[in-house]
Amino acid sequence: MNRQQLAQEIIDAGRFLYGRGWSPATSSNYSTRLSANEALLTVSGKHKGQLGPDDVLATDMDGNSLEPGKKPSAETLLHTQLYRWKPEIGAVLHTHSVNATVLSRLTLADSLVFADYELQKAFSGITTHESQVLVPIFDNDQDIARLATKVQPWLDEHPDCVGYLIRGHGLYTWGLRMSDVLRQVEAFEFLFECELKTLSITRR
Repeated sequence: MNRQQLAQEIIDAGRFLYGRGWSPATSSNYSTRLSANEALLTVSGKHKGQLGPDDVLATDMDGNSLEPGKKPSAETLLHTQLYRWKPEIGAVLHTHSVNATVLSRLTLADSLVFADYELQKAFSGITTHESQVLVPIFDNDQDIARLATKVQPWLDEHPDCVGYLIRGHGLYTWGLRMSDVLRQVEAFEFLFECELKTLSITRR
């Protein structure tokens, strides 16, 4: 795909995710791989339901803007980290849904485990409900470089990881294509809601 097509994928993703309530206002950030050494990301501070062609920019894999006058998201390093980790990753989505935010705050452990849900099969590499999907939860940190140093060891030790949560903040998930990542966001949101409803019943 060329840059225009990749930018349109980001724009379309923003409209969809905003419409579902998973990326309110200027929260969230999205990216696609532009080349082996470049990524295309949303510009900082833009409303995700109203993105246009000028609201994306190219960065290098160190998170530096390659387009003068355009400021990348503060969390760019968490995107480029994933592209460096696995060359096959083609898109990354970071969302701020209510369910992800609340569940990550209620979960005192450092991870969530999804088990025996049929919809787990929506995640890349999962072929049966008879499996477990481990989702790490990292404490929120305004120092993104420091946060990235906490994420990397987990990724290295869990090469099949399909996403992670930042506590009180949101979800990161990734895949080969934007369509794969959007599918995974939907699956995560379904499972987050199931877990929250289960907690509301069992804690009564």
